[in-house]
Amino acid sequence: MSAPHIALFDASVGETPAERNVRRELDATVTAFKVSEGEFPEWPGADGSWPYDGVVVSGSQTAVYDDEPWMETLGELVVDLHELGVPMLGICWGHQFLAQELGGCVDDMGEYELGYQRIERYDDSPLFASMPGEFVAFETHSDEVLRLPPGAVELAGNETSCQAFSLGPTFGVQFHPEYDLETVRQVVEGKREEGVPAERVEAVLAEATPERHAETEAAKRVFENFLAVVESEPIATAAE
Repeated sequence: MSAPHIALFDASVGETPAERNVRRELDATVTAFKVSEGEFPEWPGADGSWPYDGVVVSGSQTAVYDDEPWMETLGELVVDLHELGVPMLGICWGHQFLAQELGGCVDDMGEYELGYQRIERYDDSPLFASMPGEFVAFETHSDEVLRLPPGAVELAGNETSCQAFSLGPTFGVQFHPEYDLETVRQVVEGKREEGVPAERVEAVLAEATPERHAETEAAKRVFENFLAVVESEPIATAAE
């Protein structure tokens, strides 16, 4: 069986490591589209055919409720793909965007969840197969999913916010399983310009060690598990 062909919807703005990080973690053929710059794949055909087996929606520096034309187009596309049964995985901003576009609600938390955080699983979802009941992942967000779409299941969370959900073959994770240590340090440094207090930035940077980052290995399994979902989906949307 050939490797799955995944469409990466890169919603990050400007030059970022988003594409590099996702490509490193996905054992699949990946075609990236810089959706924040108006790059989109062809729309699914009238017969439901589409040349990709699944979708990953990246993080972004924007808010999902910003009024941007590319977000409107992306919203229409992910709704169509969800209705076709194409497996999708949203990461951080992507998690929030999928939740919002499928009928949920996202809003400002009034604070940042920043750093290495412990996450508790609530559900035996295929997305978390062979993962522990609690695991560590890196977080950086100030918005959260306040209400899930109708019919969605909350898969994981912590004292701060919903950390994962599923709605059929559509999944979202609030944390960043794709981050390497370099990205963690880069992102945390950038929070100085966003008004995060210097002492908090320094505290998170001090924790960003190879040993601490190694604790996020379990979180990375969501990529392997997502590809297993892609390969098991009976709906043949990809072009022959």
